[in-house]
Amino acid sequence: MKASELKKGLVLDVDGRNILIKALDVQSPSSRSGSTLYKVRGLDLVTRQKYENRFKGDENVQTVDFGRRGVQFLFKDADSCTFMDRESFEQYMLNTADLQEELRYLTEDLEGIVAMIADDTPLGIELPATVVLEITDTAPGMKAASASSRTKPATLSTGLIVQVPEYLTPGEHIKVNTGTGEYVSRA
Repeated sequence: MKASELKKGLVLDVDGRNILIKALDVQSPSSRSGSTLYKVRGLDLVTRQKYENRFKGDENVQTVDFGRRGVQFLFKDADSCTFMDRESFEQYMLNTADLQEELRYLTEDLEGIVAMIADDTPLGIELPATVVLEITDTAPGMKAASASSRTKPATLSTGLIVQVPEYLTPGEHIKVNTGTGEYVSRA
């Protein structure tokens, strides 16, 4: 596959390491003789180390074949999270240490979680673009709050802290972007 065909969510094989692409930036050349660069930011699925590299658009990169299965988050214990395949009801376990980013958004009733499976082994999960979480703690809503862009920190049901408009109160449900960790709207 050419580097120009890469997209978020693919898994690369880089020197025998499986790298999940978390973000992809395209850098256009500043001169006619330059070539477009694709900056890949990802995560080594085994060591959980961050990975960054640049590829030229016509450079060949090796991807890993894996299946995507819709899963449901069942529960979290001391060192792992258990997910169930929505079709086969097979259960997969992933280490909580491998899911530090994702845990901030996981709830038991979350729809749209996809597990990446290769050789019957889960490589990781992908979350939906937005999730609905409940505000558990924030400063009281202001009666005279305008619809301006003033914000305040709010703690959500998973422990995630996001900036929300000042008129929101505890108990309200909001949508949060899982890619940026930012408030999107009321749910």
